[in-house]
Amino acid sequence: MKQLVETIVKALVDSPEEVVITEIAGEQTVVYEIKVGQKDTGKVIGKQGHTAQAIRTIIRAVSAKTGKNATVQIDSMDDEQAEGGLEEEQ
Repeated sequence: MKQLVETIVKALVDSPEEVVITEIAGEQTVVYEIKVGQKDTGKVIGKQGHTAQAIRTIIRAVSAKTGKNATVQIDSMDDEQAEGGLEEEQ
């Protein structure tokens, strides 16, 4: 299902190389965390959140077959994260 989320999101954005999908699996729920570049965040969310809601609906429908709940969380990366990340200051 991670591949499905990745395919949908990469088709929506201008910079598909910046898309990062993280799957966080729990006992009953799987969370798909989508990170895209700042310029692409609006494209994934859509007007009034309609695109994001459509992605969530598709993922919930597919996950119903597996018997687990699935949710989608959308985050944006700042320019430094998109270029490879920052070293944490200690």
